Amino acid sequence: MSILEVKDLTVTFPGGIEAVRGVSYEVERGEVLGIVGESGSGKSVTSLAVMGLLPRNAVVSGSAKLHGRELLGMDEDELIKVRGKAISMIFQDPLSAFTPVYTIGDQIAEAVRIHQKASKDKAAKRAVELLDLVGIPNPHLRAKAFPHEFSGGMRQRAMIAMAIANDPDLLICDEPTTALDVTIQAQVLEVLKTAQRETGAGIVMITHDLGVIAGMADRVLVMYAGKPVEQGPVDDIYYRPRMPYTMGLLASIPRIDGEEGPLVPIEGNPPSPSALPPGCPFAPRCPMKVDMCDDEEPPLTPFGGGRHVACIRSHEIEHKGLTGADVFPLPVIPPSDVVRVPRAERATVLELDDMIRHYPLMKGAVLKRRVGTVFAVDGISFDIAEGETLALVGESGCGKTTTLQQIMQLQPPQGGRVVVLGKDSAKLDAGARKALRRDLQIVFQDPMAALDPRMPVSAIIAEPLRAHGRKDVAARVAELLQLVGLSPEHADRYPQQFSGGQRQRIGIARALALEPKLLVLDEPVSALDVSIQAGVINLLEELKNRLGLSYLFVAHDLAVVRHLADRVAVMYLGRIAEIGTVDDVYDHPAHPYTQALLSAIPLPDPEMERTRKRILLEGDLPSPADPPSGCRFRTRCPKFALLSEAEQRRCVDEEPSVARLANAVDHGAACHYAEEIEVITASDDQEEK
Repeated sequence: MSILEVKDLTVTFPGGIEAVRGVSYEVERGEVLGIVGESGSGKSVTSLAVMGLLPRNAVVSGSAKLHGRELLGMDEDELIKVRGKAISMIFQDPLSAFTPVYTIGDQIAEAVRIHQKASKDKAAKRAVELLDLVGIPNPHLRAKAFPHEFSGGMRQRAMIAMAIANDPDLLICDEPTTALDVTIQAQVLEVLKTAQRETGAGIVMITHDLGVIAGMADRVLVMYAGKPVEQGPVDDIYYRPRMPYTMGLLASIPRIDGEEGPLVPIEGNPPSPSALPPGCPFAPRCPMKVDMCDDEEPPLTPFGGGRHVACIRSHEIEHKGLTGADVFPLPVIPPSDVVRVPRAERATVLELDDMIRHYPLMKGAVLKRRVGTVFAVDGISFDIAEGETLALVGESGCGKTTTLQQIMQLQPPQGGRVVVLGKDSAKLDAGARKALRRDLQIVFQDPMAALDPRMPVSAIIAEPLRAHGRKDVAARVAELLQLVGLSPEHADRYPQQFSGGQRQRIGIARALALEPKLLVLDEPVSALDVSIQAGVINLLEELKNRLGLSYLFVAHDLAVVRHLADRVAVMYLGRIAEIGTVDDVYDHPAHPYTQALLSAIPLPDPEMERTRKRILLEGDLPSPADPPSGCRFRTRCPKFALLSEAEQRRCVDEEPSVARLANAVDHGAACHYAEEIEVITASDDQEEK
């Protein structure tokens, strides 16, 4: 029998905006249903409607039954008894979901006491047990801490502890891993699996990460423009999609095990709920569109084997065995002339030699005093050749952003050297610094925050041109907009009139205005949907080849890095743990930290996700104000516990430096006991063999 049964759910906001248009699904006990789709497709609104958490001005119709009991229209007092007891929700941002003035333990204990006849002491004890269950270290002490004293991953685990406090029958997870590092994400997903085993709950997993769904879900519901467009078992959806939108989503994902070549973007943007096109909402973006697609919106119809598809050409797709690469046109990216020259013979555009950046740790509101030092970047070295992309990766707090800031400031570092295009930053005067800025530009993570909303796009792009005395401003702006795939006719529009992907293209156009030689990319696609992200990644690759650019690329998405970068440097706690070509580092990682990072990346392949071997790291990143002695990774290193006492003593006392690996031309690791292994496709059976 189903735990949750949703039928023809519709949500309308003031102005006649239908955010959800007839959603139906069921969740069985112990089953995981994955709901995927681009931003604005109605995923979160659907679940908020089920929980009764929408604003009062939302009009909800249809049916949502929990164990046969109707939730829609239920009295608020009755709904409060159901929420947290029979059905719980894990929110995307745990910091805003927790009350900041109460301890974590008190808030979990409150959830227990609301729904159970438990004393204060018994509820507090239960809170500690739950924190221990979800892997919080020292749960007795951490229960007395406030939300801001927890790291992001620990807060999310505490949120899961609160959600399962009363053994709910259904867990709704709304993007539970979106803002987390990949290693912490792996821990949280493991905790969710543990929670499901302990409670036997059904799970509704809402996410844009198709790799997470591949490893977690039993069935998948794909949403577009507020309606389901495909539904079925996870293997059928991933290996045999029958709706062009699903095919496009899967084909647009960069993969760490994928082949080289351009990604498949879905052109255009999702329609606004207030202005849906006639007929099929996906028709304006669909390469398989025919005239009939504009006549009426296709219903979600049975396809056999538990499948449902909303497309009039789904049987044709099945008969011809079409894939996403067959349906969506694959862009052609011309090769670069620069990379034909061996790397050793190319000019070096950026060189860091033992660069250091420390910050004082201060205490006191009025009379401040120094109580320590934050070792943000503690001696890193790498270089970038002309026409090359070097990716800088690692968990939050490892020093990536500090490294970028030091490079972009063109100021003398506290230690070591920073050489940009042959010029030492410590020897630049004001005039030389301004001249060098023409050749060094940056593209920021959040395009909306980086673009002035009060200025039209033409003025935003023209600003650096005017600052450096260019005369052909209007012609150059039109040229730049065309270069990044936008229409010059839209130059007078404001940033808020563009989609997220278009805004990022505007940011790239501005960065290219002065024809730089080196472009710093700070998480340039992390805020974009995967379908839009593919087009921006292809654009960056095309621009690099066409203009002979070099990139310093900072990212947390290692699949994007594999696709875009030539070399990769892995950072941990202010130091470089491993560096080398992308193929060497990904296919044969030698540092235990790199191995854990790569093994934690979810793959959009259900079969591989079921057989892969994960290396889960314990705990969170240590504070850069108090790094461990010797090897900084030893406190979380899975290899450390397997070493002899003498070998462990070396890790504690001696800090390893990056050393070139045997038989490697450009691959080094900072580990005393570095050992190359394969982690991306390895399964338990393969490991035993």
